[in-house]
Amino acid sequence: MEDNSKLGYENLVVWQRAIEWSCSIINISEDLKTERKHYRLIEQLESASTSVAMNIAEGKGRYSKKEFVQYLFIARGSLYETVTLLEIFNKQKWLDTSIFIKIKYEAIEIAKMLNSLIKAIKSTKQSSISHEP
Repeated sequence: MEDNSKLGYENLVVWQRAIEWSCSIINISEDLKTERKHYRLIEQLESASTSVAMNIAEGKGRYSKKEFVQYLFIARGSLYETVTLLEIFNKQKWLDTSIFIKIKYEAIEIAKMLNSLIKAIKSTKQSSISHEP
């Protein structure tokens, strides 16, 4: 029996992983070894990390596959932005290197998933076009 209680994006493994990843980052941000005077950077970190899953969901809710792909690219950009902020935090010694490496590895996995989804959507668009008379 089909589960009609979920929205379309909730079944996407990449969205599920992005949710888990952003929750981890929010938890990490609570333990950063810095004064709260850097709150704008911390807020940017939290915003960028949550933007990954939000853009996947928003794109899935759009009308066309082309729009969905565009939002997946935005999600990937937010992923890269988050990792860049974490790299800065690591270099500033606000974040332990072991935590940074773990989070970066998870980001690489999510990026691969996003890239695969983008490729799959683009190939279905092209294959449907190539089958037209």
